[in-house]
Amino acid sequence: MVQIRDKELRLALVCYGGISLAVYMHGITKEIWRVARASRAARDGDPAALGSQGVYRALLHEIQELTGVRLRVLVDILSGASAGGINAIYLGQAITTGQSLEPLTDLWLDYADVEKLIDPDHAPSNRFSKFWAAPIAWMAMGRSNTIEQEVDAGSRDEFRRKLEHFVRSRWFEPPFGGPQLLNMLLDAFETMGKAPAGKRLLPDGQPLDLFVTVTDFRGHPERLRLNSPPEVTETEHRLVFSFTDHGEASIPLGDPIELAFAARATSSFPGAFPPVRVSEIDKVVAERELAWPNRDAFLEHVLPRQWLANGAEQAVLIDGSVLANAPFRPAIDALRERPARRQVDRRFVYIDPTPDLRWDFYGSPSENPGFFQTLLGALSELPREQPIRDNLESIAERSDRIERMLAIVTRIRAEVEAQVEALFGYTLWLDYPTPKRLAAWRRRAQVAAAARAGYGHTAYGLLKVDAVIDRTAQLLHGVGDQPGPDRRLDIRDAIARTVRARGIDEFGAALPNGASPETLVFLRAHDLGFRVRRLRLLARRLTEIDAEHEKEELSQMREAVYESLAAYLECRRSDHFSELREAVRELGPTDDAGPILDRLGALMNLDRLDDETDARLSEGFSRLSRDLRRPILLAHLGFPFFDIATLPLLRGEGLDEFDPIRVDRISPNDATAIRSGTQATLKGIQLGTFGAFFSRAYRENDYLWGRLHGADRLVDIMLSTLPATSPFPEHRIGEVKRALFLAILNEEEPRLKAIPELFAQLRAEIG
Repeated sequence: MVQIRDKELRLALVCYGGISLAVYMHGITKEIWRVARASRAARDGDPAALGSQGVYRALLHEIQELTGVRLRVLVDILSGASAGGINAIYLGQAITTGQSLEPLTDLWLDYADVEKLIDPDHAPSNRFSKFWAAPIAWMAMGRSNTIEQEVDAGSRDEFRRKLEHFVRSRWFEPPFGGPQLLNMLLDAFETMGKAPAGKRLLPDGQPLDLFVTVTDFRGHPERLRLNSPPEVTETEHRLVFSFTDHGEASIPLGDPIELAFAARATSSFPGAFPPVRVSEIDKVVAERELAWPNRDAFLEHVLPRQWLANGAEQAVLIDGSVLANAPFRPAIDALRERPARRQVDRRFVYIDPTPDLRWDFYGSPSENPGFFQTLLGALSELPREQPIRDNLESIAERSDRIERMLAIVTRIRAEVEAQVEALFGYTLWLDYPTPKRLAAWRRRAQVAAAARAGYGHTAYGLLKVDAVIDRTAQLLHGVGDQPGPDRRLDIRDAIARTVRARGIDEFGAALPNGASPETLVFLRAHDLGFRVRRLRLLARRLTEIDAEHEKEELSQMREAVYESLAAYLECRRSDHFSELREAVRELGPTDDAGPILDRLGALMNLDRLDDETDARLSEGFSRLSRDLRRPILLAHLGFPFFDIATLPLLRGEGLDEFDPIRVDRISPNDATAIRSGTQATLKGIQLGTFGAFFSRAYRENDYLWGRLHGADRLVDIMLSTLPATSPFPEHRIGEVKRALFLAILNEEEPRLKAIPELFAQLRAEIG
């Protein structure tokens, strides 16, 4: 009988900008939504669904039967810019509410059309208006016969008519209407809210975090610290609108007005849509007679600098992809507060609809770019199309540190186990590990590790205190909700001054237990990182032993570890300490942070969590045979030795999910089971990726390919989580993908009436 092991595939989804290719990205995000629904239904034992969702559920069941891995797929971090921001927002709403994404499909297919988006005030008044401007349409296409060469025969008349209508709109003003788009976005939210809803697609306590990038056109001042002068002010244009449901079904991700505001702002593509201001939102809200009770709190949250200067209403916001088309950074930062109740496989998945698309105005390598080429490139494409190398290198560096740390732990394990056995002797195996004994054994092991580390323990101890200061400053920065790096530094300065004033950073071999009593009290009350690292290392050791033995008796021990870990990780969430908000906001860099630290320690109550953890672990140890109890107990008690050796490598605080992060891309170049490449699949790439705005058939084409590409890559990603010792049969991969493709075609053919030829072609190619 195959032992069943729980595993979570956690997706942090990053959605690029893509203008009219938004409909392609919607097809992908819709497939991700269906996987999450299938995973939730499988875990809850709900009736099987039809279509691709049913195929995903069958795949999850087959994985469990063949490999013993009960896989759950979760999407808990979303980050998007421009068109990708809109898709991220609606996917987040569907995940946190259980609502359907179907209304967004209708939005893209029916309303993402140039004639629906054009501002009525800017449209041509009659068919002769600027008739002489029609040739500009052909210039936009590159040459006069481009439509005949590149546009499908059935779409040419529609394409010509809408393109001429577009270029005859009012010049020197954005042709698309901001209020029109905002009303469409609000309509989609209202339709989602009226339709039947299912369950929230994340477990209780697992937060969904959403980040939407926006560009502040005029910018806002940010302070930077230097040596001389001590401080300078620079203008910052990057903004991130953040939303969270705090892991509770009763808390919305955001008011639909606020989510629509974020969607409208992030997609204000320069030259196509006008910039957005708060007055536009207020006007549409008033016209629709909507209530927005948290308006001021929301503006203070997303426009903090402008709010403090009484200028939030005057802020001018444009497309989020202008400065950050691939918004990885907010998603990476969100890893800090992830709870964990079982083994996690963390993935960053980014959607890039045009990985091989280059604009013609760059010219050939042998020629110097002309005036307009360099101007357009410098002002528009170069800033937003930079490779994501920096982000990927940051993730790779983090994963590399984890791998090196784990290798070190493996290399020194035998020596650490020998130290622990020498310290406790035979009593460790003769005595039952009660909660009281576990606590005593832990303290004894920590004292011994400190003593045997010599002068190295002082450096280790100072690093721990410094890490606690950093983590606490980060937490209180979130509690105060006053964004900006300078504000976090002010909070950190206040905490560091208090630590020094209280003498709680004193270590040395001459001191009892290697540290002053004040230092030990402080670490017991605030060193959350030490507890988290200990449990993560224990979870890792359990996974290693489980892979070797596959013993069912390990399941309760695993549950004890992850349940305890989840309790500690809850203390990293700033929303639990909202009663400290006003005190944190008033805290200055030279103020005494002692009262806040004392209250924070009381609220976390780590002593209570330690007692509860010892009780759970004691119960887990009682269910183990002596052969299995020995290596796990040695890992638990040996942790102080491991931590002293590896914490410098982890740069203080350690790591959040304690597992390497892998990165996966979904693009036309990666989903090759049917066809390969952007040119072979997508239509919206024409007209500088505005093409799908001019043709319903193009939107239907790109949406369908989005679903197919999403399904293709999601199967690859899900199967890549399986252990090498339990591979999925190769022949079944192709069969599963074929079933998915056919299910998608069967679902969509009644809806997508403009592309019958494509359905016939795809059925022939899929076989």
